[in-house]
Amino acid sequence: MSRFDRLSALISRFSLSVSPATGEEANLIVFSPPGSDVPNRVLLSPLRLICSPEQADYVPMFRACTDWGGQANPLLSALPPLIELDISDNAETVMLVRLLKAEGDAQRCGFGSVLNRLGEVLMVRLLRAQIEQGATEPGLLNGLSDARISRAIVAIHERPEKVWRNEEFAQIAGLSLSRFAELFVQVVGETPMAYLRRWRMVLARQDVERGERIQTVARRYGYGSGEALSRAFRRQFGESPLALRREAAADLQTV
Repeated sequence: MSRFDRLSALISRFSLSVSPATGEEANLIVFSPPGSDVPNRVLLSPLRLICSPEQADYVPMFRACTDWGGQANPLLSALPPLIELDISDNAETVMLVRLLKAEGDAQRCGFGSVLNRLGEVLMVRLLRAQIEQGATEPGLLNGLSDARISRAIVAIHERPEKVWRNEEFAQIAGLSLSRFAELFVQVVGETPMAYLRRWRMVLARQDVERGERIQTVARRYGYGSGEALSRAFRRQFGESPLALRREAAADLQTV
């Protein structure tokens, strides 16, 4: 029997990437003890650069820039400003980081693709650590850390087009309706339907940026018409989906 997967349905919607960076551009840094080539510490700042000069106990051995697939990725607002992971006792992650460094140093044919894939694995491992650790504030990571609420969140991520009812979410979570509604707000910081609407808007924005028709996107995510989607879209993002599609098309023409 396969184990419950909290992350794949969310991560699969975004193109995570990692590329080598200088000290001024990095938001992912791997450290090792002085005089050693064995990594023992990872720092990640999802939204900003890391200013971390060499210290007595740690020496930067690999720097990279991570891209989470756009600002709409809900993980960006859910993650703490700085993630620190001690990997000294994690042989698999140590091996992964050493492979990352070797590829970044050698820069042989196809190294960019290899870095992306290895970097994505590292970011997933960092996310797992955050979920296992739990969050102190209400939000997505806190919800994914909860054994019951996470099942409802994953259902939303996997089937955003479904006409959901709170009763169905409660059943998936194995809770009474009243307890589920109370716990979801307590853990995530918003109601299940509010989170569902926000997730649909994130996906709708991606589809619009790819140039899909507004009416098609509206039907896909349960909106009765293109006008209904446009109203919800404007409330969420401050502009119409048609305006965003035009901007995306113009950006492609200038590349």
